[in-house]
This record gives sequence, structure tokens and C-alpha cells, in this order.
Amino acid sequence: MILLKMTTNRNIVWQNIILSQSLKISASEITEALERCRIAKLVDYTKKRVNTLALQEFLIHGIKYIYPIQPGNIVRGIPTAFSASPIKEQITQGTEKYVWPYIKGTERGQAIEPLYKTVPEIAKDDTGLYELLVIVDTLRIGKIREIEIATKELQKRFATYDKE
Repeated sequence: MILLKMTTNRNIVWQNIILSQSLKISASEITEALERCRIAKLVDYTKKRVNTLALQEFLIHGIKYIYPIQPGNIVRGIPTAFSASPIKEQITQGTEKYVWPYIKGTERGQAIEPLYKTVPEIAKDDTGLYELLVIVDTLRIGKIREIEIATKELQKRFATYDKE
């Protein structure tokens, strides 16, 4: 989630305190996560620039194994995966919806555990991050067609980050 946030605006010098406040994650967790990402070569040695090619590879091929989804009960929440933009406009969806459980949510659907507990709270105020998290959830739960759409959307957003 930290790296996704960092790709929403390349022009910001992402200090740990800014990431901590915007993601509602402790500063120590940010520091530890970025160090793990540096070791995995997902960020550069300064921990300020995301290696989008490596992150893209991880998200497309590995995220569903590290953070698998087991849809739960019908709850109120915030739409995600192919129940939300930018994916929902590109597929024909049945009546099933997926949501992150959230008491202030606007939709009802099957519960999906978000990547981090603060996701529902922060996503409602950050459109760019919300769309990236929706794409990642589609990669986590989607079938071949949805994964292809999510992959193209991810590539499009990362290309923008790389060009800025």
C-alpha cells in the first residue's frame, strides 16, 4: 500500500511522516516496510523512488499468493475489485459485489479483507490510491479477463509515474 501511494504522485518527496499521516500507518511501520522494499529492490536505495517494473511484476504474479482473498458475508462497505472504477466499466458483472467492510460504506456486498486495516478510511479521500487498490484487489480475486484488464490499468498508471 505504501508503494502504491508513492506512485500516485512522483513530484512529492515522500517523507515517512507524510506517508504515515496519509495512510494512517505508524512511522515505524513505514520505515520497516520501506527497508524491506529496498532489500527486495521494489524501491531505490534512497527509498524515495518506486521501481515500478518490479512492483508491477510482484502485483501481477505474486500478490494473490501473499494476500489471498476469501470473500466473506454480505456487509456494508466500500466497493472494490471489479465492483468499482476503473474496472467495473470494462466488464459485464453479475449481481455480486465486493466491498471492504466499512460502517460508513455506501454499498452492500461480499466482504473482502483489504491489504491494510486503514484502507477503507483512507481510500474514500484519495481517488488515485483508491483506484490502484481496486486494481490490486482485482488482481487478487479476478479471473483471466479481469486480471488482463487490471494489468492494463496498472501499466497505464505506472507509465504515468515513470514519465513524470
